Amino acid sequence: MQAMAPPPWLPEFDPTDTVAGHGFVDRLTTDAAVLQRELLTEILKRNAHTEYLRPFLLRPDGGLPPDGDLREAFKKLVPVSCYDDIKPYVHRIASGPPSTNLLCSEPITHLLRSSGTSGGKQKIFPSTAEELDRKLFFYGVQALVRNMHLHADQESKRGMGMRLTLTFPVEHTPSGLHVQAATTAYYCSSQFRDQEVGGFDRCTSPMEAILCPDAEQSMYCQLLCGLVHRDSVDHVGTSFANSLVRAIKFLEHNWEEMCSDIRTGSLSGRITHAPLRDAVIQRYLRGPDPALADEVASECAAKPWDGIVARLWPRARCALTIVTGSMAQYIPILRSYCGGRLPIVSPCYASTECAAGVNLRPLDPPGRASYALLPNIAYFEFAEIQPHDEETPTVDDDGDPGEMKLVDLVDVEIGRSYELVVTTFAGLYRYRVGDLLTVTGFYNATPLFLFSGRHDVILSIDHEKISEEELLRAISKAIELHLGPLGYMLSGSTAIADISKLPGHYVLFWELTNARSNHMVGDIPNQTVMENCCSTIEECFDQMYCKIRQRANITALEIRVLEQGAFDALMDFFVSRGASAGQYKTPTAIRSKEAMMVLEERVVARFFSKEIPHGSLYDDYVKK
Repeated sequence: MQAMAPPPWLPEFDPTDTVAGHGFVDRLTTDAAVLQRELLTEILKRNAHTEYLRPFLLRPDGGLPPDGDLREAFKKLVPVSCYDDIKPYVHRIASGPPSTNLLCSEPITHLLRSSGTSGGKQKIFPSTAEELDRKLFFYGVQALVRNMHLHADQESKRGMGMRLTLTFPVEHTPSGLHVQAATTAYYCSSQFRDQEVGGFDRCTSPMEAILCPDAEQSMYCQLLCGLVHRDSVDHVGTSFANSLVRAIKFLEHNWEEMCSDIRTGSLSGRITHAPLRDAVIQRYLRGPDPALADEVASECAAKPWDGIVARLWPRARCALTIVTGSMAQYIPILRSYCGGRLPIVSPCYASTECAAGVNLRPLDPPGRASYALLPNIAYFEFAEIQPHDEETPTVDDDGDPGEMKLVDLVDVEIGRSYELVVTTFAGLYRYRVGDLLTVTGFYNATPLFLFSGRHDVILSIDHEKISEEELLRAISKAIELHLGPLGYMLSGSTAIADISKLPGHYVLFWELTNARSNHMVGDIPNQTVMENCCSTIEECFDQMYCKIRQRANITALEIRVLEQGAFDALMDFFVSRGASAGQYKTPTAIRSKEAMMVLEERVVARFFSKEIPHGSLYDDYVKK
């Protein structure tokens, strides 16, 4: 295989060369400070004449200051930004005529649409052809790390990945630009189609399935093709953990029909998308294979489905899917499906704004997965997050709550939490991504971050503020203490701050699966168990919440148990309103009344906390 040949700032490397790969990763992570400084200089020199930056950076004569002064002017004069600051520029780009000097000097080739599930609203970001090269580099480093740790032997590297990938139709702006999800933009690009990135594109799914506009037909055929090649699959994965759980549930409902297709060498009549149908029949179902059909049917018919992923794909080395942040709730059910012997690898940290975090220690337990932000992808700064136990807002030394103090990538401190701020080649400058990252250590000179949640996804009714990290930790504790011992796992969770009646209260929507009941929701834990779950969650919240509960300004926390498939319906709701299924993450908290009604219509039981919390479990966590 030839080495990749990306543009400047993205050095050439061969993702299959694991010997050279160790040196490559060491150089990249050791030179972080130099790379960050030089990269910032390059971004500013390219884009200083844009309409957005020139008021801050250009000298009175219109020229550029020296490199050192340029960086100093950037840090002193360019303000921290949010989406409202760039939205007018994005609107002008979308409305046309084409411009190369509004946000960045490179031509805007397409626009990226966020999923809209994290912060409640979809956002549109500019992107360029070079950004797709950066994405290729990003996936290449992931493939290299995977080969270094999981596929070092030549036999394994000859396998294929069963990557279940969905894309959706592209929209167009008045100026003619494509608007699409970041994953769709990449999978539709020549970078994905033409490059072999360390086995990344050696996958069982035909391109016709990846690009099929019908999600159900696409998923059916991708799983079918994965079963046909079950002895060649070396890893199984999706972008996010909820998608992998959804795919396994889809297989559980459709494996008999897939086995019939394999047995007869014909394709189900449900597949009507002509390009997809032709591709599967011509390249995958080349004739009847009753022996393979019997093998698959034997594994799928065995109940419960513990270890089903490892049993159906016996040569797989890992399940590859993001399980940090809100996706952590799916770790227990994925462990059950993987059977214990198949490691769950959380490969990367990425957002629509910037894909840059790679898990350099992929065999660490999934709940502790940390990511190194590649220092040659974007310029990274960090705003330290202060605890919110007190009623007063966090302020800086000057008493101004609006001014954020930022530190550079190499200056963060272990154990501290920060909000990520990025500057990119594509027109984002000191942009608040909204993600909260906690420093867990260093890989050479590059810090490792645990993604702990979203800055703007919190529950609040009075003065209390419950972060995503705090909520997820509380849920995990309740599952561990009360539901796990009974065989129950959480297959979906979200929350709302319900103020329809005052005083308000928090409501958690849960969909439960019982490993001892063949992973089907046919029973519900008894009332005492569920009330104990409610109480445990409240005990995990901070002292401010507990004080307000004790004052009766917030009433008892409620858990509403949902029928099976409720969170599939929630995903369908968001997708119907423009979210990408490939990027969809179950929102930790929802704000939309319409989305809430999707779940409310599927409630089968309601439970409330019976105790006033005192924060004892939160205190235990802080002491640790």
